[in-house]
Amino acid sequence: MNDTTDAELLYLPDSDAMRFLPEGPTAAGPGKFSWVAIQHGADATQGSLNIFDIPSRSNRRFELPGRPGFAKPSTRPGTFVVGCERSVGLFSTEDQSWQVLTSDVDSDVEGTIINDGTVYGENLVFGTKDLEFKTPKAGLYLYRGSDGKLIRLRSDQTCSNGKDVIDSGDGGLHLIDIDSPTKKVVRYRLDIASGQLTDCQTVVDLSDLPSVPDGMTMTPDEQSLIISFYNPNPAEFGQTRQYSLYSGELEHTWRTPLSPQATCPLLLAMPDGSVKLIITTAVEHMPEERRGESPSAGGLFIADTSFRTAPATPAFAIDKIPSA
Repeated sequence: MNDTTDAELLYLPDSDAMRFLPEGPTAAGPGKFSWVAIQHGADATQGSLNIFDIPSRSNRRFELPGRPGFAKPSTRPGTFVVGCERSVGLFSTEDQSWQVLTSDVDSDVEGTIINDGTVYGENLVFGTKDLEFKTPKAGLYLYRGSDGKLIRLRSDQTCSNGKDVIDSGDGGLHLIDIDSPTKKVVRYRLDIASGQLTDCQTVVDLSDLPSVPDGMTMTPDEQSLIISFYNPNPAEFGQTRQYSLYSGELEHTWRTPLSPQATCPLLLAMPDGSVKLIITTAVEHMPEERRGESPSAGGLFIADTSFRTAPATPAFAIDKIPSA
């Protein structure tokens, strides 16, 4: 059964720069989450890490040394692991320091930067994107924390987006991954020790939709996926959809009124014990004549859910990283 819930506008940044490309909401405590403004405008080469507190409706902004694709919490308070341009590093919100862990991302390719990523212990899995959204030259990477080694898992993606690492049920790991232009969600077997992906299977085929799958999160029981869809066409609302990981069946839809370009979802525990869905949206590439039709584009949205718990938020284990 596919029910529909309308989200409410939670926060509309006061500048076009901050509304351009919000992504990557990540839980930072009950009623609080971080998010990244990937770039502050179409021609900008800089973005920011932001921390939003829902009870006070306040947003703290931290400038980053380039365009971030992801920012995830670490085991060191106030420090995030960030994929920025073609480097992965540690950013401190306390003193704004930046410590590079690796700068070899896509070193043999031009026109790409880091995009979405996920944490598994002291490891990162992340991808890059072709800035023109045309050529399958972007990488999919494993940063293995045990030895600080950067391993390229694939080199033929175009815009590497939503991903998560989960238990396979037989003692191994699965990587759930979206390369947006393919409009497919795929599942790999991931072996961190050998640095290999095998057994690629399509779990949800979304090729019949006009919009593009972007960011993704898992439901708390890891039985379903929640995917935000970037719709570049005129529309009254954007969509974030929940699909069964095993049957591919559509289970629920959340809509973002007057903001069709949804980018990323987050299930967030609230101080009152409820679980809300946070959805980021973007103004990116929206023609000026359509801005009036989508006045909430670039806003952050909040919606009700029926979940009783939120997924755990993995923290990047800095203490296990040799160079950190």
